[in-house]
Amino acid sequence: VAATASRPTSAALGAVVSAAPEPMTGQGQSASGSSAWSTVFRHVRYENLVAGVSGGVLSNLALHPLDLVKIRFAVSDGLELRPKYKGILHCLTTIWKLNGLRGLYQGVTPNVWGAGLSWGLYFFFYNAIKSYKTEGRAERLEATEYLISAAEAGAMTLCITNPLWVTKTRLMLQYDGVVNSPQQQYKGMFDTLVKIYKYEGVRGLYKGFIPGLFGTSHGALQFMAYELLKLKYNQHINRLPEAQLSTVEYISVAALSKIFAVAATYPYQVVRARLQDQHMCYSGVMDVIAKTWRKEGIGGFYKGIAPNLIRVTPACCITFVVYENVSHFLLDLRE
Repeated sequence: VAATASRPTSAALGAVVSAAPEPMTGQGQSASGSSAWSTVFRHVRYENLVAGVSGGVLSNLALHPLDLVKIRFAVSDGLELRPKYKGILHCLTTIWKLNGLRGLYQGVTPNVWGAGLSWGLYFFFYNAIKSYKTEGRAERLEATEYLISAAEAGAMTLCITNPLWVTKTRLMLQYDGVVNSPQQQYKGMFDTLVKIYKYEGVRGLYKGFIPGLFGTSHGALQFMAYELLKLKYNQHINRLPEAQLSTVEYISVAALSKIFAVAATYPYQVVRARLQDQHMCYSGVMDVIAKTWRKEGIGGFYKGIAPNLIRVTPACCITFVVYENVSHFLLDLRE
């Protein structure tokens, strides 16, 4: 996520809505809506989309096994059918012994598709929203404006990608030796999507959507911290605010911003994973929170945070480094 207007980060329907003029009626309203959309999308560059997708896909491919461990730890509520793991290494070695590399990459297809779409859309639209908001004004955006732009982007992205995250969770939680009902025996991404829709409807595809919306604060906090750290660092060493950082500098800024965001927002990931779990049935977000608190206490909301931190910090760094370099390369080609 770059601090410049020529690079990206996130987007959301709310960004377009909030940027649009006051409601009008008839043709005036239609023309106003079209104008708002065209103004925002005028700032969009395909380089941002390509760079974001590249970074998201590569980082998820490399670190998918740790995501698998995180999900299995997050839903470990004492249910008898779940495998029991003593730690991260024990979980990885157990899965490897049972299913080899294929076992460690359960759910990788929807994860890569979801990550590619999420990062691509996030970077793609955030750049456009920032450019739209700064058009015609000399001063830089405030921290709260970065936060709002990133949150709007996350919400819009989630509306598109939530079915992929449900699919990923379901595939990751198919345990070796556990026989599920035909409705919950999944063979791959498309089979999972079809069966969820067939037996659970659209509601099934959007399980975990509400905590996912709360999770947009994760991306918002991360990108706000990333933008401000870049700006403050460049000011500290007397460089222009828009100056490009070195790879090591990008990695450091990305890692710090990610750790901050994860520590602040992790419980929503546990709630979302439990709502999407095919082995348990909750009536909603509050039901998950109440049962988790009653049975496991505060620690229950932080299950899986260790593999998550080990995974997301390098994943974030890979994504940002690939994104910055690919976007600069493509922009240089255009020029």
